[in-house]
Amino acid sequence: MIVKKYSSRLAILLLSCFFLGCSLSKDIKLSSYAQKQQIHEIINMLQPSIDDGDTLSSFQLYLLAASYVGVRNYSKALATTDLLQKQIDKGGRTTTGGSDLTVYPQILRGSIYLDQGEPKKAIEEGALAYKLLHEEGRERKTFYTSQLIDIYDVLGVAYALAGNKADAQKIANSLQNISIAGMNVMNGPPKYSALARIYMALKEYDHALAAIKNPNAKVTGSITAFYDQTFQEIPNLYILSKSLYETGHIKEAKEGYAQLLRHPQIEQIGGIYWIVLLDRAKIALAEGQKSAAEDMLKKAIDVIEKQRSSINSEVGRIGFVGDKQTPYAQLAALLLAESRYKEAFTYVERAKARALVDLLASQKDISVRGSQPEKIKTTLAELNQAESNLTVVAQAGNKEEQGKTRAVVLALKKDLQEKAPELATLVSVTTPVTAEIQSKLSPEETLLEYYFAGSDWYVFILTKDTITAQKLHVADLMGNIDGFRKTITTPNSTDLSRQTQELYRQLFLPAAAGIKTKKLIIVPHGILHYLPFAALSNGKDYLIDRFSIRMLPSASVLNFLQSRTNKADAGALILGNPQLDNPKYDLKFAQDEALAIGKIIPRSTVLLRAEATETNLKKYGGTYQVIHLAAHGIFDLDNPLNSALLLAKDKDNDGILRAGDLYNLSLNADLVTLSACETALGKVATGDDVVGFTRGFLYAGTRSLISSLWQVDDQATRDLMVNLYTNLATMSKDEALRQAQLKVKKQYPHPYYWAAFLLTGSAI
Repeated sequence: MIVKKYSSRLAILLLSCFFLGCSLSKDIKLSSYAQKQQIHEIINMLQPSIDDGDTLSSFQLYLLAASYVGVRNYSKALATTDLLQKQIDKGGRTTTGGSDLTVYPQILRGSIYLDQGEPKKAIEEGALAYKLLHEEGRERKTFYTSQLIDIYDVLGVAYALAGNKADAQKIANSLQNISIAGMNVMNGPPKYSALARIYMALKEYDHALAAIKNPNAKVTGSITAFYDQTFQEIPNLYILSKSLYETGHIKEAKEGYAQLLRHPQIEQIGGIYWIVLLDRAKIALAEGQKSAAEDMLKKAIDVIEKQRSSINSEVGRIGFVGDKQTPYAQLAALLLAESRYKEAFTYVERAKARALVDLLASQKDISVRGSQPEKIKTTLAELNQAESNLTVVAQAGNKEEQGKTRAVVLALKKDLQEKAPELATLVSVTTPVTAEIQSKLSPEETLLEYYFAGSDWYVFILTKDTITAQKLHVADLMGNIDGFRKTITTPNSTDLSRQTQELYRQLFLPAAAGIKTKKLIIVPHGILHYLPFAALSNGKDYLIDRFSIRMLPSASVLNFLQSRTNKADAGALILGNPQLDNPKYDLKFAQDEALAIGKIIPRSTVLLRAEATETNLKKYGGTYQVIHLAAHGIFDLDNPLNSALLLAKDKDNDGILRAGDLYNLSLNADLVTLSACETALGKVATGDDVVGFTRGFLYAGTRSLISSLWQVDDQATRDLMVNLYTNLATMSKDEALRQAQLKVKKQYPHPYYWAAFLLTGSAI
């Protein structure tokens, strides 16, 4: 919704009409709607005019764009902002009352990019707005100060969220130095609220507290007629309460949170609501009120999951980005402390789904696969629209319409789940059923799922019939794994034995007593995604000597792995040693590997050098049971969906197959092998499964994926792969990989040569 910074700006524009005798009753009525947060009324009044081809004034376009920002319809917000920009470029820069609108397209775009988690783009827009504000003598105009405050608001929060603390602090200092003399009643509240937002984004809560408690931060006097008090109270009271909580003033924070939770409109601001519930639950836990804390944590999670499309907006606008994994971690820890394993496991799986949804938000074009692609696309579009409508009717306070729209959303989600369950897992959070997951396990398998909640680590041990959990006693796990990876990727290292035994003791030994099978399924969490479990040792042997191992990004993936097609359709598409126009990237053994595997698998197509193109993979990949890619891979830590396989380029494609591109592929592969460097890596953000190649290939239709954790040795990899495909004729995939690793291990004992490769997905 249009929270405080929009309300203050609109109040100023409205006052300019009021004091200068503006006679445009329509604009005054629109401004009145804005102050009362009736943004659905603004949209209903103005959008039909655009649809009919009519021309709106710059002021009306501004109101409409701001309203679309409020309901999180960013495509229409940006389109309307573009219309406003064109109007301004043609000379329509001022309202009838004389307010200059020149910088508002940039301010609007900056706010949108903040909401969408793109602070760098917000910085670009804020910087342009600042430049425009100081052209043509605009700093001498009446409302220069209010516009400068708005620009600093966007820039300060954006710099902080981008990790540029120095520039965020400079903006805060500049904002602090703005004089509000003579315009105190107008610019005081926006100035100090903006300061509080910037300091919250910097996590300098003592400064945020001082800013929001400044006497000039509160709207007072006759100007209150131009503000909707409800939506002034909630953000400011939240900033105050959160700052009190983070600075240790628990009693005062508790009172503020209680006031917020009693507020009739708090549920309409989900981005604030869930954090209030979370902090209040933490206070309850500290006071020993476990039942009350559990209820509030469950409610916070429900708020997060119900408001998938809008949960970031208000939080971004007040300059505080919360970790939506925290309530899941807090609740899981509470349930595990009471040995409520099944309930805890359910919330752990929901946490993984939650983070996947968040991380894939930047992937705009996800391919729709299934037997009814057009119907699925229609359902998805209707779901997005219904969720936007739900936000609008919630803001309108219409309980009856809210109930009807929520029923539509639930029905569409159910429809999507039935038609395209894999797609449903990407765009919404579903509640996993532990018993259903257990039913997918064979009697010969044990599933180990790792999870960290705060600073505590746990491992769940699931079989077909049982579920238990153990708390792990670990210290500096990240440092230990980082050191282990450095050692294991150095073939002449001597410290490996100590490190691998220490990690075995910390991570595997607590679960060992509950493991009676020879097959393991491991679901890592956080930093554990970077760990080669096969190389953990008890001092006598490695795990690979005792178990065949496969990995899953989450246990719920078991429900969505496709059934294997008839083996009569077997055949392999093999791309080897792509031509990359750089001799240092040539992989002689990769070419040998591709040719050797082509002889092992009947009906294989081997494409080498200039023929090993991205185009050929996309063109032919959907027709083969096996796809083998012997090529280089690169990993982008900052943007995991940009991690890529380097294939040959041609006139149609640049040869860079990014992880994000996989969500638009349609494969029918029983196995994809990435015989490349670092292809199993992805970004570990807030504890979710790695969003890299693994989940992308599984979503594209692959049942199993073999990938690597580090830059592998070319010759040893060739030998391992030849052994793997030879074994597949008579063994399950997990055992085939195990035996291939054991054979290479005899020749190259150091784990660097054989432990990098992981099997993810189905074993049969």
